[in-house]
Formats: sequence, structure tokens, C-alpha cells
Amino acid sequence: MAFVGTRVLTDIRRDLFRHMHALSLNWHNNTSVGRLMSRLIGDVGVLQDFVTWSVTGITRALFNLVGITIAMFLLNWVLALVVLAVMPLMILLTNYWRHHMRAAYRATRQRISLINGYLNESIQGIRVTKSFNREARNYEHFDDLNLAFFDANVGATRLSALFFPGVDFLGSLAVALVVGVGGWLVFQNALTAGTLVAFVLYVDRFFDPIREIAQRYNSFQTTMASSERIFALLDTPPDLTDAVDAIVLPAPVRGEVDFAAVSFQYKADEPVLENVSLHAAPGQRIALVGETGAGKSTIVRLLARFFDVTDGAVTIDGHDVRAVTLASLRSQMGIVLQDTFLFGGTIADNIRYGRLEATNDEVIAAAQAVGADEFVRRIPEGYDAVVQENGANLSVGQRQVISMARAFLANPRLLILDEATSSVDTATEKVIQHAMDTLMRGRTSFVIAHRLSTIVSADQIIVMDQGRIVEQGTHTELLNRRGRYYGLYTMQWQQGGADQG
Repeated sequence: MAFVGTRVLTDIRRDLFRHMHALSLNWHNNTSVGRLMSRLIGDVGVLQDFVTWSVTGITRALFNLVGITIAMFLLNWVLALVVLAVMPLMILLTNYWRHHMRAAYRATRQRISLINGYLNESIQGIRVTKSFNREARNYEHFDDLNLAFFDANVGATRLSALFFPGVDFLGSLAVALVVGVGGWLVFQNALTAGTLVAFVLYVDRFFDPIREIAQRYNSFQTTMASSERIFALLDTPPDLTDAVDAIVLPAPVRGEVDFAAVSFQYKADEPVLENVSLHAAPGQRIALVGETGAGKSTIVRLLARFFDVTDGAVTIDGHDVRAVTLASLRSQMGIVLQDTFLFGGTIADNIRYGRLEATNDEVIAAAQAVGADEFVRRIPEGYDAVVQENGANLSVGQRQVISMARAFLANPRLLILDEATSSVDTATEKVIQHAMDTLMRGRTSFVIAHRLSTIVSADQIIVMDQGRIVEQGTHTELLNRRGRYYGLYTMQWQQGGADQG
């Protein structure tokens, strides 16, 4: 059973992990990482304990209970019925306890989930906490969560403290009834004293497996509360899946991208994009500019099919992205985000992340192409240097260049760069700009630009405002129009290239 319990634990965690990867980006954006970890670790662990120990305990208890019941009926069926007369009371007590206990254990699992969520958030944001001297306030909030869990746990324990003495009381009541009825039968010469003594011993043994079943039932209630949370997650349907008749996007794609009258909204009656149409020829560089919330990031998310359009269509080489498999679509895309994420492992492992079969020479060649090789070799361990959690031992610019080497090695036909230079200094920006130019060469690229000086050579500049395209053209054409782009560019130029926000 220990093997079975561990196997169940392994299978459920595997299924949960796979299912979480099948859920959409929108679902993950609205779900706490700490609460997910609570389900994946804590709730599954509770289930393992039940399978490992409770199944064997219940089996043993039921075997003993059936055997003792048969023995009692063989000794004296009248006294056996007297013992069973208390069972309706046992059923009533168990039913009352079951209803309240499930809710109590559900509350404890929810409270520990909140604690895990806050712990995850606090650890990830520890730099901000220390910067704003928020330690004392965080202590107070954590104490509130911790005390809420304490109260929920005490409530569950209080119910257990009432239930198990209740079982013992009913056992004592059964013994008293047997002694009373049996004693009367002895005086009537209908029963021998030896049989009565043996029967009393059997009654005491009769309630031992009942106590064990009650204890296992307590574990079962805990398991049910955890299982509800586990299966609620497993039963969450992915809202973004391959169509039944989805085809594999032919590789390699030429890179012709079309947005045809695309509209999108995250919530009903709150449009983010309205009637957006644009065309990108193979190999073109498309820059997206505009104020925060204009819809720039939404456009590239729709292209990568992190979300589905509300109206219109997004096509690549004439193939609607909804009609091809997600794997074949994203395998031909490279994405470099503003907030670069590096995984645990070496620098080489992170560069190789999108193409695991790449050789060391290919990894080094990719790093050299985007300008990462020079600083990597200055690190004592070089490409074998271990990256700390989310690249904490590397600068923002170094993490960004490594992510570009990762995208370069994957050799995508479509490239998305999301404000890749917005968080770095001017010197680092030049390095990253060179890396971007190398990366975009020969690829259809969509660049979300924060600093307009980085996209003057783009084939098309798309100016967004409140979910609509308000201007479109080359850098020179848009400056000559003296419209929205002209205003944004001259404002940054006057500020010496400072951020537009």
C-alpha cells in the first residue's frame, strides 16, 4: 500500500502538472502560484497518506468487525441484537459529524492555501518589501492569515474531540445494556455467567474496529476536502485548445502575417482591440508604439494565440492561427519579453531551452551572434555558470541578451520582442539593439517599442491608441505627417531619449 500510495501521488502530480500547462495564459494570470503549489504539494500529500495507511486500516477493521459480529450472534443472538441497538445512534452521530467536519477541513485547506500564496508573494517581492520598509505590516498580515488557519484548525479539532468520545460513550452504553440484559437472562437461567463474560469481552472488542474506522473516517474527511481542491483544478477545462480538425502549420513558414478586422476583449463590453487590420510581408519588421494600455501587447498575444480573437482573424501564410495546432504554431515563434525569465541551471541550459538537441558549439555561436559571448566568458564558470533563481546573479541587460541568444538558437521564423530595451541603461541598450538587429534579420518581427529611437529602421510603424490603429507607415512618413507619432518622437527627442511614460 505504501507503493500504491506513492504511485497515486506520482500520477496525480503528473496529471496536475500537465493540466496546468494545458490551461491558458489568462487562467494563470488570475491564479496565485502559492495556491497552486498548495494543491500540488499539500493536498496531494494528504491523499497519499489516506491511500497508504487508511485503506489497510479500514480493511483490517472491517475484517475484525465482521468476524466479531458473527461470533456474537453464534454466542447469543439476543445480546447481539442488544449491541446492534446502539448502532442507529452511531449512524446519527456520524452523519452529524460528517456534515460539519467536511466544512471544517475544507476551511483548513483553504486557509493554508492562502498562507502559501502570501508566502510565495512575499518571498518573490522581498526586495520591494525591504525598499519600502514594509516588514512590520507584512508581519501583521501574515499573523492574521496564520491565526485564521489556527482558528480553522481548532474548529476541526473541536469536532474531533466531540466525535471520538461519543463513539466511546456508545461503546460503554452497549456494554451496560449487555450487562443489564445478560444479567437478567442469567437470573432466568437462560444464559450462563461464562457466556455473559465472554460476550462482554466481545462487545469491547466489537467497538475497537469501530473506533479505528471512525479514526480513518476522520482521515477520509480530510482527504475529501483536499480531493475537492485537486479535482476542481483537474476539472477546469482549458479555454484554449486545438480545434478538432486542427492541422500542423507547414514548416518553415514564410512569415506573412495578416490581422483582418480583429477585435478582442478580455471581459464583456470592455473592448481592448477594435477592428484592427494590418499586413506584414515575410521578413518585415513591424513596430508597435503607443501609450500604456493602447493594445500593443494584446496584438502579439493574439499572434502567438495566447488568447483567441473575439472577431476577425489572425493568419500566418494564409492559415488561421485557430486552425493549426498550438505546438506547430509556437515552435516557429521566438518571444523575448520585457521581464525576462531564466530557469534554474547553467547559462548554456537557458540558451538551449528552446532547442534541447543543440550542441555546445551551436550554443556558443548563438551567444556570439547576439553579443552575449563576451560577458559570459568573463564569468568564472562561463557557460557552465549556474543561474540563480530567475537570474538574480545577472544584470537585467545580461538576462535580456541571454534570452535573445535563446530565441536565436531556436531559429524561429516569427519573432516577438516585447519592450526588450525598456529596463536598461543607454550603453546596455546599444548591446541589446545590436542583438535585436541580428535576431530580426530575415525574420518577420513584431517589436513593441518603448524607446522610439530603437525602431526608426522598422518597415512599418503601427501607432496604437485605445485599441485602434491611428497611424501607420515608416519612420520618415510618420514624421512628415506631424501626427501622433511625430508628437511622441519629438517629446522623447527633447527629453534626450527618455522613456515616454
